[in-house]
Amino acid sequence: MDLSLNGRVVLVTGGSKGIGLACAEAFCAEGARVAICSRNDANLAAAVRTLSGRGHAVHPVPADLAQRDAAAAMVRQVEGALGPIDVLVCSAGAARRTPPDKLDEAAWHAGMDAKYFATVHAMQAVIPGMAARGRGAVVALVGQGGKVANPAHLPGGSANAALMLATAGLASAYGPSGVRVNAINPGTTLTDRAQAAFKVDAERLGIPEEKVRAQREGQVPLRRFARPDEIAQVVLFLASDRASYVTGAILSMDGGTAGTVV
Repeated sequence: MDLSLNGRVVLVTGGSKGIGLACAEAFCAEGARVAICSRNDANLAAAVRTLSGRGHAVHPVPADLAQRDAAAAMVRQVEGALGPIDVLVCSAGAARRTPPDKLDEAAWHAGMDAKYFATVHAMQAVIPGMAARGRGAVVALVGQGGKVANPAHLPGGSANAALMLATAGLASAYGPSGVRVNAINPGTTLTDRAQAAFKVDAERLGIPEEKVRAQREGQVPLRRFARPDEIAQVVLFLASDRASYVTGAILSMDGGTAGTVV
């Protein structure tokens, strides 16, 4: 299937690791011109080496998207190097988990900065230009914590819930200008972040990491966790002209977990 992404300019925030890196590689494979952003220079350099080793060239941009001015500077740099941005994939940001009895004002603000503002600043820096050109697609990766409250992840979950509303609102506001805005709610996906979580739980429970993973996967109707490349393929579709009538959608990719009746 031709997704008509060849030559499109794509910016992937959080593109140095995990789902973001998988998205960058998938767009490169479709012939897109790809820029990746990360606040960590070392991670960004490692991603460039990884993608180069697989035959893909990307334009790296370091930026801390919790800062509004940094997001605007990122967009100027990308468009100066590659041209106007056709597709924005927001995969940056992950709030730290904080036990309820440790929550304070700083933890709540940090959660919103890490996820909500890292995404919204990127959107605000890109979408007006798309609207002026009459065309564009935005896909945000938004954690499932916005749907189901986890006492250990309340700031991050709140940020994710707010992003789902922002996705729907921006889709409504900019649809008349030809800009589509959608979001994906991935379930547990086999990234370094997930592996770190397995390790923490294994130490807490006193059991092997493999057993923690097996127990968790056993609760998923498909009996496995997602791979980053599986999430990336759906991002490609939503960004493509094949999804030209899809906007304001919040798509679950959790192996059926959200539909499980307990």
